[in-house]
Amino acid sequence: MRIDLHTHSTASDGTDTPAELVRNAAAAGLDVVALTDHDTTRGHAAAIAALPEGLTLVTGAEISCALDGVSLHLLAYLFDPAEPELLHERELLRDDRVPRARAMVEKLRALGVPLEWERVARIAGDGSVGRPHIATALVELGVVPTVSDAFTPEWIADGGRAHVVKHELDPFTAVRLVKAAGGVAVLAHPGAAKRGRTVSERSIAELAAAGLDGIETDHMDHDAPTRDRLRALAAETGLLTTGSSDYHGSRKDVGLGEYTTDPEIYGEITRRATGAFPVPGAGGNH
Repeated sequence: MRIDLHTHSTASDGTDTPAELVRNAAAAGLDVVALTDHDTTRGHAAAIAALPEGLTLVTGAEISCALDGVSLHLLAYLFDPAEPELLHERELLRDDRVPRARAMVEKLRALGVPLEWERVARIAGDGSVGRPHIATALVELGVVPTVSDAFTPEWIADGGRAHVVKHELDPFTAVRLVKAAGGVAVLAHPGAAKRGRTVSERSIAELAAAGLDGIETDHMDHDAPTRDRLRALAAETGLLTTGSSDYHGSRKDVGLGEYTTDPEIYGEITRRATGAFPVPGAGGNH
């Protein structure tokens, strides 16, 4: 089985629609794919409607959190999307995205970048607007050569010249809410140091004690020593280890299924979940 547990669609900051995402996942030879858009479950229905036979969809979301000034992302799998408390927090996180993005545009303009809000809004379309949309606009304007080059201190990295802090959940609260909604909580790319400061191993151990289920170890932003260190930490703290592409379509240079999760780990995730269940493909709308 080939299992990719972290992908994004146009419902947040990916370039594939949810329907395109599941079709592309099947074409890439995946057996299981998780749709984990930022702070939203809006793409799930379209993905389910288009789900090809032979592909199973894991519904989820990537929840924006912060601990001691460090941004981190929590992958929430198979939770009840209608559970009121978690739904309320996701709405708060989403509602903050437009004012934050507008403020970043204003900072960039003050730095001499001729960026109009309309350009960012066009790129985001119906998705939850975020930094990758701003980064794409900077590429279009020729300010930076690639999306990744925008995520530097010079531009929109955490703490960068045009960065604006967003509303983020305390991860201990987020873990509690995900678990209360019947979901499974996995810390996304915890060792992605090139994105900015990372959370400490002590904090990860504390999150494990508070109910965190796992950490994403195999990821494009983790080098081999980081993966080894995270696996050792997971063994010490009883955490599951996952692998995934963090696919964003053409916005990132990584393919579906480039990193995958062990089938036994996937089985344990599905056993722990009570809020929702994986959806097997029945042919979908092609």
